[in-house]
Amino acid sequence: MDIVTQAILGATVAQSAARKEHIRLATMIGLVAGVIADADVLIRSSTDPLLSLEYHRHFTHSIFFIPIGALIAFCLFWPFLRNRLSASALYGYCFLGYLLSGFIDACTSYGTHLLWPLMSTRIAWNIVSVVDPVFTLLLLVGVVASLKRANTRYSRIALVLAGCYLLVAAMQLHRAEQSTRELAAQRGHEIERIVVKPTVANNLLWRSVYLCDNTFYIDVVRAGVTKRTYPGTSIKKFNLSDSFPGLAMDTILFKDIKRFEHFSDGYVSQYPGKPEVLGDVRYAMSPASNIPLWGIEINVLDRNQPVKFESYRVVSEQAKRQFVDMLLGKDIN
Repeated sequence: MDIVTQAILGATVAQSAARKEHIRLATMIGLVAGVIADADVLIRSSTDPLLSLEYHRHFTHSIFFIPIGALIAFCLFWPFLRNRLSASALYGYCFLGYLLSGFIDACTSYGTHLLWPLMSTRIAWNIVSVVDPVFTLLLLVGVVASLKRANTRYSRIALVLAGCYLLVAAMQLHRAEQSTRELAAQRGHEIERIVVKPTVANNLLWRSVYLCDNTFYIDVVRAGVTKRTYPGTSIKKFNLSDSFPGLAMDTILFKDIKRFEHFSDGYVSQYPGKPEVLGDVRYAMSPASNIPLWGIEINVLDRNQPVKFESYRVVSEQAKRQFVDMLLGKDIN
C-alpha cells in the first residue's frame, strides 16, 4: 500500500504488543520498521529502466526476509535506544513493525514476491486499492487513541477492525468478479483469464479485465447493495511474433518485452494509436479505459537499445466526472 499506510500499520502492530512504559517507543519503532521494506524502490539503473519494476516489492517483501528486515531496523535504532530498551525488546518491536509489510502489499493489485525464493510468482489478492483511506483511518485512530490513553487496547481493536475491513473487501471482490462472469456469459464469451481490481481509494467500484479470443474486454462493476455493470471497451492482446516477426531472441528489445510481459502477467496490449508503446492493460487512470497507466516505449530502429518505461497519468475532466458518476451509481454518457 502507500508508504503512509505502511508506516501506520507497522506502528499499530508494534504498539499492540508493547508494554505500557514502551508504548511511545514501540510506536516510533514500528513506524520506521513498517516502511523499510519499501526501500527497494532505491534499486534502479539508469541503463535498465525495467530494473526498478522487477525489484519493487521483491525480496524485501518476502515473509522469509522478515527477520532480516527487522535486524536492519534494529541496527538503525540500537545506537540511540540501547540505554532505553533491551536488545530483545527492541528487536521484538522491529520484528512486529516489519511483520505485515509484505502481507498488506499482497492485498493490493500490484503484485508482491511474498514467498520468494520458494516462488518467483507475484502474489496479488486484489482486495484493496494501493491507497485506501478507510483502511488507513481505522489504523490511525487506534494508534492515536493508544498513545493518548497509554493503552494498547485501542490499537488491538484497530487491527481487528482493519482485518474485518479486508474481509468485507474480499467479499466485494467476489461479487464484482461474479458480475463480470455473468456479463461475459451474456456476450457469449468464454473467459480464458480474468483480473478484477478495486479502483482508487474505494472498494465499491471495480475494474474488470478478461481475455477471450485474443481480446481483452474491460468493464466496470459497482458492487453496491445492488450491483451494476458499466460496459467498457476492448483491445487486442499483444502478440510478439505478430507485431515483430523475426525479432531475434538475443536482442535487448526481445528480452525487455519478455520482461515487461512477465511483470504484467501477460496483460499487455499496444497503446491505442501508438504501436510503439506497450501497456499493462490491468491499470488505467479511467476504470473503463483501454489507455494504460504505464508502459514501455520501443525503438524499433535500434533493437539493442533498452526500452523506456513511461507513465501516462493524464486524465480528462470527462473521465473524472464519469468516475464520480459510476461511484454514485448514476448513468454515464
